[in-house]
Amino acid sequence: MVTKLNVVSLKVLDQDEALDFYVNKLGLEVAQDFQQGPVRWLTVRVPGDSGTEIYLEEPGPPMQDEATAAQLRELIAKGAVGFIAFQTDDVRGLYETLKARGVTDFTHEPTEHFYGIDMGLRDPFGNAIRILQPAKIAHETSA
Repeated sequence: MVTKLNVVSLKVLDQDEALDFYVNKLGLEVAQDFQQGPVRWLTVRVPGDSGTEIYLEEPGPPMQDEATAAQLRELIAKGAVGFIAFQTDDVRGLYETLKARGVTDFTHEPTEHFYGIDMGLRDPFGNAIRILQPAKIAHETSA
């Protein structure tokens, strides 16, 4: 039986650029960063969350042959490969922080919906990012 989601992969074209964006702009932290043969295992996570890590994966051997890696790089550049979603307690405040940190590729400014407030942006490689501030649901109390 599966008991936990450990690592998800997000395809990027340059791990150093991805590291800068996800840590210095978005505010995540490095979970693991080491070289294992030809592969750099670079993961980030939400600060203080020892749960799921995001593997910032550059296409190429040994995971893909060079022809497949080239196709993936082309799709990544078109923004057709990745998507990730986060939650926050303050979407509007985070939006202002991200703008102050130089993030410019917003696809959707903070907007209120019945389920909460969310916004959209893209990382430097075109991967879609959604950030949600869930709506507060009033709970009925019984006496």
